[in-house]
Amino acid sequence: MTDSVKLVLGPLPYHWSAERRRTFYGAIAEHGPYDRVVLGETVCSKREPPVAEAMAEAEVALKAAGRQVVRPTITLAVDDEDVQVLEAVAKTANAGALIEANDTGALALLSGKPHHIGPMVNVYNEGTLRALAARGATAVTLPWELPRRSVEVLAGEATRLGIECGVNVFGRAPLAISARCYHARAHGLTKATCRLICNQDPEGLEVDTLEGDPFLVVNGLQTQALTATLLVHEIADLIQAGVTAIRLAPLDVDMVAAGQVYADLIAGTIPPDEAEERLLDLLEDRPVANGFFHAEPGANWVAAE
Repeated sequence: MTDSVKLVLGPLPYHWSAERRRTFYGAIAEHGPYDRVVLGETVCSKREPPVAEAMAEAEVALKAAGRQVVRPTITLAVDDEDVQVLEAVAKTANAGALIEANDTGALALLSGKPHHIGPMVNVYNEGTLRALAARGATAVTLPWELPRRSVEVLAGEATRLGIECGVNVFGRAPLAISARCYHARAHGLTKATCRLICNQDPEGLEVDTLEGDPFLVVNGLQTQALTATLLVHEIADLIQAGVTAIRLAPLDVDMVAAGQVYADLIAGTIPPDEAEERLLDLLEDRPVANGFFHAEPGANWVAAE
């Protein structure tokens, strides 16, 4: 389709062990087709210290492999520890690091410096986009829940402003973030005494309704959709609308292979039907959805015509 579209691997939303992260990002550095990797913690500041060394090693390996690395801030800073972590990440912009703001508290710290806006900042209209660009934003990844028409309008405005516009096309959509940790609560613990119990669930903890039907996924402080967002046939329309970054959120699948499918799709070397089939094979029995993009309930699947 075009060689001007970047392929982006979003931040790991789950609390994987240091060794597992080394293996994961080692494979991404060596074989992944991604132009950019967003590398850091966005859900809970308590997860950072145990894996800090592994993440530093991953950054070195990714940069050596020619990948651009962007450091994200956490999504919700609610106590002193969170604020300190957010400020520490934002301050690395002074040393030339490229930061992705996922909490509005980071915007004041980044004002006047080139930075990215993550999908947890509510960019719903052109006025917001213009205001963020005026403060130094050079790229924005739109919120997961936006429908096609909103994406088209905002991508067009981003083009006029000369900034990058990205859309998440793969992964579980984050629906909410809380000051309380329901993941810990499910194990009889609290956020303060959690023992990082979330590391037991590589793709979060599934939540059922009272009737026993699968409903949502709890990932530490974050609530995610049970369904995995999967935009494939929509990619051509996104690029035509002015989207210049196609972004994948990691799941516990072969993310090198998933990224390659999108790279081939963007390059026009495989048709959407084949790309969708390959991605569904990778996702195995995970339910998929694209309802948000088609202005339907987010958990719905709208088949291509």
